[in-house]
Amino acid sequence: MRVLVACEFSGVVRRAFRKRGHDAWSCDLLPAEDGSSDHYQDSIFHVLADAPERWDLMIAHPPCTDLAVSGARHFAAKRADGRQEAALDFVRALMAAPISRIAIENPISIISSRIRKPDQIIQPWQFGHGETKATCLWLNNLPTLVPTKIVDGREARVHRMPPGPNRWKERSRTFEGIAAAMADQWGVL
Repeated sequence: MRVLVACEFSGVVRRAFRKRGHDAWSCDLLPAEDGSSDHYQDSIFHVLADAPERWDLMIAHPPCTDLAVSGARHFAAKRADGRQEAALDFVRALMAAPISRIAIENPISIISSRIRKPDQIIQPWQFGHGETKATCLWLNNLPTLVPTKIVDGREARVHRMPPGPNRWKERSRTFEGIAAAMADQWGVL
């Protein structure tokens, strides 16, 4: 299967699919954190414009900065200067990509009220990580993920991260158990 992981610099989802033998590529404006050559450092829309028919599945992680309800106190300013609408337009464009199977991943956000409700909300503790971080999935031609390893522990580590220059990177990183479930369950379709 040919898999495109949009807005991913970490390579977590790309590596999960590659480990299972898929032709998986990540794409982000940032370089690949792991130095992989299986990464496009470019706009996702440039990659899609080159060969949209190349991809069987796209998993997209659009930036949540202007979308997540955790930043609701800043919504008025983000609406006023157009950032929020631009972020929503980006999500709409990802959802409309010419790929038959698409998953959009984001935390609890205004995508739910401004575009559509998510098909599923998952938690890391359902996939082997004793943490909480509600993650929404908007799916096109994909089944919902089945939990693989429900574990005890409900630590809000991601939510409680201290401020710092790399906080956004750590908060945006996909949990490996979730990436493995995506590869195992969606990689067989």
